[in-house]
Amino acid sequence: MTDDRRFSFDAYSPAQIAQRVNDLGVAKTRQPLLSQFMLGMLAGAFIGLGAMYFVLVQSDPSLGFAAKRVIGGFVFSLGLLLVVVAGAELFTGNNLLAMAWADGKVSSVEVLGNWIVICASNFAGAVGLAIVVFLSGHPAMNAGAVRETYIAIATAKTSAPMTSLFFSGIMCNVLVCMAVWMTLAGRSVIDKLAAIVLPISGFVAAGYEHSVANMYLIPMGMILKAARGDAVELGGLAHNLAPVIAGNLVGGSVLVALVYYVIYTRPQRLTAHAAGGGETKPPAAAQ
Repeated sequence: MTDDRRFSFDAYSPAQIAQRVNDLGVAKTRQPLLSQFMLGMLAGAFIGLGAMYFVLVQSDPSLGFAAKRVIGGFVFSLGLLLVVVAGAELFTGNNLLAMAWADGKVSSVEVLGNWIVICASNFAGAVGLAIVVFLSGHPAMNAGAVRETYIAIATAKTSAPMTSLFFSGIMCNVLVCMAVWMTLAGRSVIDKLAAIVLPISGFVAAGYEHSVANMYLIPMGMILKAARGDAVELGGLAHNLAPVIAGNLVGGSVLVALVYYVIYTRPQRLTAHAAGGGETKPPAAAQ
């Protein structure tokens, strides 16, 4: 009897996911620069679409606090679903590259280069979407309540304490990277949808900070404030993004990628070194 995996409902095991994350990390860092940038722009726009959907829910005054947060989180999941299924490169998800780096499969320069290119292109895609959405007239929906919600969200994000933003960024990307990790366990689009919804809706409902979502929400708030003649301070964007990006990096690369490296990948390296009779050394990229 032939073993036809095309019709298997079995998920990949955590150890197999770790191997897939390693292999993907190598592939992501070796993509042509133009491909990386264009895929990064798509991811910025995709996450922005999820944030747009979220704001629509938040603008409804008939919903209670919990309903707004939970339903808003559910619809925000659209963003990561588009990234994973349609194909795009997301900075927060790419923090998992730290696993391939720790395993010595990619260099520090390759990882940092990928993070810089993808973060910058995510920003370009998110801001580009904000401009298009503004010009579409979407913020005028619900008698202008959508516009006011954008402005309120942006104001809150740019005035929050930086320490709070940093730790909120950590919590956000633990959940985002766990969602990405679990999508690699699945073999179908439905598997990936199921893996995404709860972690993503959870971080949104809890009010945690996602740097790429903020690259859409804050510029949109700034555009809308400028359109009605209010003063706009560009420093608020940096005030938010600097600690949130740092927190996202810690949450995704340290608390997910490196933790799973120690659990699943490092023991295999130690076993291989012992079997080969060689000394166990730290991976070259991590030295």
